[in-house]
Amino acid sequence: MQSILPGFLVSISLIAAIGAQNAMVLRHGIARSHVAAVAVFCIVSDAILMSAGTAGFGAALQANPRVLTAVTLLGVAFLLAYGAMSLRSAWKSLPARATAPASSQSKATDGDPQEGEGLSAKGTVARTLPGAIAGVAAVTWLNPHAYLDTVVLVGSVAASYGEQRWWFTLGAIMASAVWFSTLAAGARTFSRRLARPRTWTIIDALTGLVMIGIAVKLLVGLA
Repeated sequence: MQSILPGFLVSISLIAAIGAQNAMVLRHGIARSHVAAVAVFCIVSDAILMSAGTAGFGAALQANPRVLTAVTLLGVAFLLAYGAMSLRSAWKSLPARATAPASSQSKATDGDPQEGEGLSAKGTVARTLPGAIAGVAAVTWLNPHAYLDTVVLVGSVAASYGEQRWWFTLGAIMASAVWFSTLAAGARTFSRRLARPRTWTIIDALTGLVMIGIAVKLLVGLA
């Protein structure tokens, strides 16, 4: 437990921030579309990346400053692009929400999510399982920042635990499993409330600001 608990806490602090994976799980949960499969994919992906970091890939990246810088810059580019897309989505939803008839607003809050209302509509997520997996795979495996968090950061901290490093990694993986399972279940359970256009405007705006903030922090770290 002396190694598992720190691993759990370090991992949950990284995962809990609003990010691409969390937004993807929320979208599928609200749309009630393959949310369990998306959550499991996130958990398995984190387990693979964290294990790779503990196995030594994180140390190898840190030992090669040029590669680490390249990965960081790719992460910055990804975060800025994703953040800009989220802010654009939040901005575009403002006029639609402001001009929407009162009757349609009440339907969005009292009944099931309607097509075209906010980001809850099923048209905003892949309806097929392969499409859903492809979407979450893109924001997981094509996001260099995910490698920095899991492979480099978790792997580096795990290495400091010596022979107990795999117990630390187990705690980190457990945190991922708990977080994404809870997020998926919560999004599905409270889908009607979360489906409100105003809620998703706020989520998109926060996502964009957090992504851009992380990108700036990474750039400052390179300076």
